[in-house]
Amino acid sequence: MANIIFDYDGTLHETMRIYEPAFRSTFKWLTDSGYVQPQEISSKDISYWLGFNSTDMWSNFQPGLDPEIREKARVMLGENMARRAENGEGALYPGTNEMLASLKKQGHTLFFLSNCRIHYMERHKRVFGLDSYIDHFYCCEEFDFLPKYQIFRLFSLQYQGQFIVVGDRFHDIETATRNGLKSIGCGYGYGTPEELAGADIIVNDVSEIPAAVQKLLI
Repeated sequence: MANIIFDYDGTLHETMRIYEPAFRSTFKWLTDSGYVQPQEISSKDISYWLGFNSTDMWSNFQPGLDPEIREKARVMLGENMARRAENGEGALYPGTNEMLASLKKQGHTLFFLSNCRIHYMERHKRVFGLDSYIDHFYCCEEFDFLPKYQIFRLFSLQYQGQFIVVGDRFHDIETATRNGLKSIGCGYGYGTPEELAGADIIVNDVSEIPAAVQKLLI
């Protein structure tokens, strides 16, 4: 049996359903207020920022913006996403519950590891009943926004057995490669083929994850 570490956004959660409208609403506020110049932003451009913690996202997306305005925009976007999640606009990828249930039935221990904040993790845990399947939850805010590969080193010592990382972005594959772990790249998520190049297996649907886990077991 294995310890399976799941990224969340783009791996289990179809985040663009709530992230894109929240992003566009926040960016409109920034332009309407005169803080930034209007510009065309594609869905692909927006999805690039999924997987970054929100502070790093705004620092890189709008580095010239006044820090107080950046923080206000960060909070605004997060609150918008929260409302949408509570209103039922969010969704896990089709088949996610069945996939997680299958892995649990096989005896694996499931972990949640995300570059999100605590309130986001707790809200989604509740809205989607994630703790029915996932045994342990970790997010970057609990570790002062350290990179995922370092967070893994801090919590993994208390668990025994093989770890497998499942995710759609370079943060996830980096967690595996820097720690000598096997990894499953989620080609259906928001990362690029280049980001997932270091993965041991690429899957194109959540339903393929259990079989990929079996292939990677020592």
